Amino acid sequence: MENRFNLIDEPWIPVADYGRVSLRQVFSNSEYRSLGGNPVQKIALFKLLLAIAQAAATPENEAEWKALGAQGLAERCLTYLDQWHDRFYLYGEQPFLQMQGIASLIDSRTKSKITSDTSNSKKTEADKSGYPKNFGSGFYPDLPSSNNTYLSHTMMEKELTDAEKAIFITTLMNFSFGGKRVEAGMISLGGSELGSRYSAPAGPSLGGKFGYLHCFVLAGSILNDLWINLLTKNDISILKRWPSGVGQAIWEAMPDHESDECSEEYKASYMSTLVSLSRFVLLKDSGIYYLDGIKYLKVSEGWYEPSLILDSNELKAKYADLSKKPWREVTALLSLTLGSSSKGFECFSLNKALDRCRDELPEFSIFIGGLRVSENSGDQSVKKDDDFVESSVRISSDALGSLMINKLDMEMKSLESLANTLWGRVVSYFKELKADNGKKINTTHAGRMASEAATIFWHLCEKDFQELVDCCGQRDEHSQALQLCHSRFSGYVQQAYDQFCPRESARQLDAWAKCRPNNSKYLKQEI
Repeated sequence: MENRFNLIDEPWIPVADYGRVSLRQVFSNSEYRSLGGNPVQKIALFKLLLAIAQAAATPENEAEWKALGAQGLAERCLTYLDQWHDRFYLYGEQPFLQMQGIASLIDSRTKSKITSDTSNSKKTEADKSGYPKNFGSGFYPDLPSSNNTYLSHTMMEKELTDAEKAIFITTLMNFSFGGKRVEAGMISLGGSELGSRYSAPAGPSLGGKFGYLHCFVLAGSILNDLWINLLTKNDISILKRWPSGVGQAIWEAMPDHESDECSEEYKASYMSTLVSLSRFVLLKDSGIYYLDGIKYLKVSEGWYEPSLILDSNELKAKYADLSKKPWREVTALLSLTLGSSSKGFECFSLNKALDRCRDELPEFSIFIGGLRVSENSGDQSVKKDDDFVESSVRISSDALGSLMINKLDMEMKSLESLANTLWGRVVSYFKELKADNGKKINTTHAGRMASEAATIFWHLCEKDFQELVDCCGQRDEHSQALQLCHSRFSGYVQQAYDQFCPRESARQLDAWAKCRPNNSKYLKQEI
């Protein structure tokens, strides 16, 4: 096949304020501020760039890391890309992150079906089963099922450009949905029998059930982001999570199948957390052949990924939750990282990068993002209210410390108290109107309205959270800005209450006035 569309030279990576750029441009331009795309695409692309950086220049220790610098890392990456230029073609003899052997498997299965089927309709159906699958919208790292429900125009099928196909494949490697969309009814590349209803596990970065959250520290530019998040050989040795150490980049030596020596060694390396190869794919015509790939352990079985928010004591990871946006996790993560708390969820990427940022950068951002999915009998999909979640919080390195964290923790507890008070006041309002009809509150209309009111309150608070963080970092103990934040948050309680508790009739007005939240204690609390 003709080698074409080289990812090093062709523009395909979305970058904020610049559009699509090539890999060479990413490592040549220090002005690129951040990656574009949806949160999962951002995470997957950042992991790919980090894998290139680790392959090009994994330092021995912190001293070597500091001496390398962001610019030194970029230069090493450019040299590396030149060295491995022929492994980054999207199409060709060695297509990027693809398995050529898939085509012969599909062809053999198709011929076998056509031979065994007797009716013309069955033969036609067997022939169509050998066609490449459609990408769908390309928005999610998943292929559409035959009975897919379209929730919005973003999910409609379309023909992807080569740049979009490259992003789709990159995202798919770590975040593939579990389920039956993979090719089945054949013998795999490794000789395993895949039944006609074979169901593949989810990609390790997405995880089973609902979809994991991921956390990174961002340092103001893509090159600085990669440098700050670059692990040293000493880090990997201390963690003792990967028997194969850093490992070899997967594009340098692709496996023959899912269980050969190369695959086994790769999934025991740090590199496998960056580009997992959880699906074996091959671009064909305008579609894609799509098989199960390398299988990984679950978090509960010992899978460890530095960007995951993990509770190592209970072997579980933090899931994306639409009712609790990621910015609400920042305080708890900082408290644990800085020693204000002794137990809970923590993130190694955050812990490692914070130590570096305090010494090297005036300010940084904490990014937390993921995708909420639904699971049914092993099949994962985006349904109902499922969606991407993403938060980015900027923090000054000078302000970072126990005083700032304790102050922010106190403020978050006050917001939690406001939300709980709002919930109780909305329930009381509907009880006054006899709306619950004697049923348990948490299953009644009153309980649902109260939960929705609390959700609206948190949505309103989200846009002011950055200002609250900045206020907590100020040295002035009686900050006027913090008082203004309190006034604003108190107003959001009243706004949410008024939205769900109408006062149009006399009875409603009486219940509204009787149950209206009183935030005077919050407004008068010592700042």
